[in-house]
Amino acid sequence: MARTKGNMTLRIEPELKEQASNLFKAMGLDLSTATGIFYRQALRCHGLPFEVKVDEPNATTYAAMEEAEQMLKDPSAKKFHSVDELFKELDS
Repeated sequence: MARTKGNMTLRIEPELKEQASNLFKAMGLDLSTATGIFYRQALRCHGLPFEVKVDEPNATTYAAMEEAEQMLKDPSAKKFHSVDELFKELDS
């Protein structure tokens, strides 16, 4: 029995597609072949063939979060009930 190939449409950012295409081309693959390899690996692993993690905030983000916590605890810190209030204050 002959196997037929199906078509698939993927929506992907043009820059990401170009970067991936260039990477795979350097490996001697086209996007279609690389996508097929991904699916085969996913089936073999019964899931994604790599670990998926949430990015850990960096030191700057942690410092900003700590500053925000301190500002919330400070009774003398100016507080706003809406973004509009904040922008009015910034414009004045």
